[in-house]
Amino acid sequence: MNIEEFYSLFLQANKVTIDSRKIGFNDIFMAFSGENFNAATLAQKAIADGALAVIVEQKDYEDKERNIFYVPSTLGFLQALAVYHRNQLNIPVIGLTGSNGKTTTKELIHEVLSQKFNVQYTLGNLNNHIGVPLTILSIKPEHEIAVVEMGANHQKEIELLCTISQPNIGYITNFGKAHLEGFGGFEGVIKGKSELYDYLKAHEETILVNENDPIQIEKTEHYHPKITFGKNTSNYNFSLFSEEHFVGLMYGDEKVISKLTGEYNFTNLCAAVSLGLHFDIDFDKIKLAIENYVPTNMRSQIVKKENTTLVLDTYNANPSSMAVSLKNFVTFEGSKTIIIGDMLELGEETEKEHKNILELAQSLNFDTIITVGKNFKHINASSTSFESTGELIDYLKLNRIQSDNVLLKGSRGISLEKAIDFI
Repeated sequence: MNIEEFYSLFLQANKVTIDSRKIGFNDIFMAFSGENFNAATLAQKAIADGALAVIVEQKDYEDKERNIFYVPSTLGFLQALAVYHRNQLNIPVIGLTGSNGKTTTKELIHEVLSQKFNVQYTLGNLNNHIGVPLTILSIKPEHEIAVVEMGANHQKEIELLCTISQPNIGYITNFGKAHLEGFGGFEGVIKGKSELYDYLKAHEETILVNENDPIQIEKTEHYHPKITFGKNTSNYNFSLFSEEHFVGLMYGDEKVISKLTGEYNFTNLCAAVSLGLHFDIDFDKIKLAIENYVPTNMRSQIVKKENTTLVLDTYNANPSSMAVSLKNFVTFEGSKTIIIGDMLELGEETEKEHKNILELAQSLNFDTIITVGKNFKHINASSTSFESTGELIDYLKLNRIQSDNVLLKGSRGISLEKAIDFI
C-alpha cells in the first residue's frame, strides 16, 4: 500500500487506533500482532463494526475491496504515515523529553497554551515509537499547535521520535538516573536525551533551556535560537515560593501558585510559563491555567483522606525523582510515613541505588519507613519490608498507619496506588 494513496483515506477517518476494543465508526485500525496474538484475524470484524480501513501485515488477510490492506510492517507503515502527515502540517510542534517531569510539564504546557490556541497533545503516556506516531496522526486541521512527549529507555530512540514529530521547539526537563540499564549509565542518559538537541540544532529550530541546569547550559552554549529561563541573563526570570505543600513561582511582582507539591516541580512550571509568554499569552491567563490545573495522574498529587495527607507519586520512580520526593516530603508538618517501591530498569546499578535511597530515607528520620519490592527487600531486613504490594496490603489491613502524612512513591510495575484504599 502506497502512503500517498492511503493518505486521502486517512483524511476521511475520525482517528487511527491500534486497540481493537476502541474501534469506532470511520476509524482506521492498525492491526499489530504479537507473539501470542494475530490482530489481522480481527480485520473483517473491524470493518463490520464500522472501521474505514484496516492495515494488516499478513498477506492472507488482505481484502482491498473492503479496505483491508497488506503492508510488510504495520509499525513501519504507522510511522511512515505519521511522517507524511507531519510534513503536511504548518503548525508549531513542541517536543519534550527528560528523565523526570515529562508528563507533568506536558500537561502544564497544554493548559497554558490552551488559553489562546487549539492545542493537540500527547494523551496519557503515548510517548514511544508507537505513541508518538499516533499523537501526530491525531492532529486535525483545527489544531493550531501541538505538544508531543517523547519517552525513551535506550539511545537512538529520541532520534527516531524526532524524525517522526519534527519539533520546532524542544525542551529537555532534566537528565536523571532513569533507565540506566537501557542507556548504559548516566552518561548514556545524557547522550540519549540530547538527541533532541541534536535534531533541533541540525534543523535550526528553537531550544527551551533551563539555565539553572549546568548540563543544559553546556549542551546549548553558543546556540541560537533559544528561549531561556532561570538566571538574570535569561529571557524569563522566575523565583520559587510555596504555600503550605504547594509549589509556585513569582514573575516580577506576580505570584502563581500551583496544586503540585515539591520544589522539583518549579522548573516544570517555569517551562510552561516561559512558553506561554513566548507565544504572547496574557500573564493573567497563564496564571489562571496554572492555578486551575489539578494533577490526577498519580504524579505529585496530594489527596486528603480523613485526617491524613497522602502524596501520590506512584506512576514512576528512579533514583533522581525518589531523592527529591523524599527531601520534599520531610518538610511536611506532622508525623510522616513513607511507602517506597522498587526502582526498575537500573541494571548493574540496582543494588547500589536502592541502598543509597534507603540510607537517605533513614537519614531524614521519617517516623516509619515501609519498602515494597524485591530490590528493597534484598537490602532491608526490617519488619516493614515487603516483596509485593499484595503483601503490603495484607499488612495494612492489620496495621493502620497513624501518621499525619503518607508518601507513596515507586515505579509503575510496583503499583503502590493499589494500597491507597487500605491507608
